[in-house]
Amino acid sequence: MKHLPDTPAATRTPGRSPGEPTRPVAHRLALPVLTAYLWITMTLFGAIVLETFMVYPNVFHDPPASLELGMEFLAVSGPSDFFPPLGLAAWVLGAASLVLCRRMPTVRWWVLLSLTMFVAEGVVSMLYFWPRNDIMFLEGTAVHSAEHLRQVADEFVTWHARSRMVLNSVAAVAAFTAFVKAYRHRLLAPEATGGRRRHPSGARA
Repeated sequence: MKHLPDTPAATRTPGRSPGEPTRPVAHRLALPVLTAYLWITMTLFGAIVLETFMVYPNVFHDPPASLELGMEFLAVSGPSDFFPPLGLAAWVLGAASLVLCRRMPTVRWWVLLSLTMFVAEGVVSMLYFWPRNDIMFLEGTAVHSAEHLRQVADEFVTWHARSRMVLNSVAAVAAFTAFVKAYRHRLLAPEATGGRRRHPSGARA
């Protein structure tokens, strides 16, 4: 009489040895979701660098005239069409990454740091920068004096560099560090479980 294997062939996972444990769904999704979060993070970081060093010097070099010229240039599409939806995507993917990586302490704290920086950047933008955008680009000289607009523009540029640039830089570094650690964890996971595989009953002494 032939010996039947302990695990039926129909129930085995394709490409997986009989003794190898099946990874939880959360563990399998952690790296892909974290990769998407890293992509969003780096896209936002590149955009904020481009905006800081190429767009803002042109928009704010001679307010209020440069503000009006900037509005004409950005008439079709501008930062307000780009950053809010991408920032929301960063919040959602960051939260998902944090949940999926919760059992990896060396990863989750870096994800938490990155997500915290994005949330802080969003709050700072809504409370400080968005009202100043309204003053400079919506109300303009029809409501405010040229001197006041120059003052607001100087404050905007100064605190943009001190807050949003710093927060986005930290978020990008933390997200990249989390991705590297998660990838390393995934590579080392089979080695960590390989020594604890159960031996077939027929091979025992």
